[in-house]
Amino acid sequence: MQTLDALLVGLRAAGEHTRLRILALCARGEFSVSELVKILGQSQPRVSRHLKVMVEAGLLERLPEGAQVFFRVSDNAAVSGLAQALVELIPESDAGLNRDFSRMQQVRDARAKQAQDYFHTVAQSWDSIRSLYVPQQQVETKLLEILGDEPVRELLDIGTGTGRILEVLAPRVSRGVGIDLSKRMLAVARSAIEGKGLTNIHVRKGDMYQLPLEDASVDLAVLHMVLHYSDDPLEAIREAARVLRPRGRLVVVDFAAHTEEKLRKEFQHHRLGFTDGEIRQCFKSAGLSSYQKAEQLVGDPLTVKFWQAQQRQKLHALKQADEA
Repeated sequence: MQTLDALLVGLRAAGEHTRLRILALCARGEFSVSELVKILGQSQPRVSRHLKVMVEAGLLERLPEGAQVFFRVSDNAAVSGLAQALVELIPESDAGLNRDFSRMQQVRDARAKQAQDYFHTVAQSWDSIRSLYVPQQQVETKLLEILGDEPVRELLDIGTGTGRILEVLAPRVSRGVGIDLSKRMLAVARSAIEGKGLTNIHVRKGDMYQLPLEDASVDLAVLHMVLHYSDDPLEAIREAARVLRPRGRLVVVDFAAHTEEKLRKEFQHHRLGFTDGEIRQCFKSAGLSSYQKAEQLVGDPLTVKFWQAQQRQKLHALKQADEA
């Protein structure tokens, strides 16, 4: 619940010409300090001071990513409503804002080119792996079928890579975040998300063993073609379980156990797929309950499997509280 004091702090923080411009920009995406300097045509120290005020007021959130820091409109429920209300009041017909938006597009175009250049360097290896199993579109269709039509408030895509799963699930979620350790892959994902005008999803730098999220803060977590890169799959699943809300779901999409040793040697796969028993044991050890039979798409030579789990310990605690 927003207090009167918090509202006044937010209004004071936004009540300045440059800060309103920043708010309008960050409502359309996330930007680094250097990018905002280019767009606004102001000095780095001045822009940084404005950002500090807005972050302290809760209007913006600060997302560290290596040596850079990105800023976006806050998802904090206590102030996000104020931020969105202010954005809706900002006149888009303003000549100065239109210059900002034009320069913003130049920044996005530069990002897109960098992302495209990087993706071209890895495309061959991606294509080599994809040729070994069923087409990605079939995997995405099966994932949507498994998840069903029920809307999701908070989505977490662990090891988001290009952000493709975020894009696929965006129409079904209120908010979604993708976590990845690779700064260059995050650039690819950010460019793709912005290119499609998706404002309810974003990406940030983070480790799947130490997710930058609070306990019990997401309704759906997805590990899509990530676990075979992990040297500790159980720890990755435990960390995913930590951030699941009561009745929260975890979906693991990965290869069934196989013998394609070249994937370990050429593409740094730590694990050659998983058996149903291995994944079920990981779920159990993480305090999750497996539910529904694992589904699969058979490829040649690799088969893709879909395992699902639900928060078990918290479900039990919730049930006890309901009975009391």
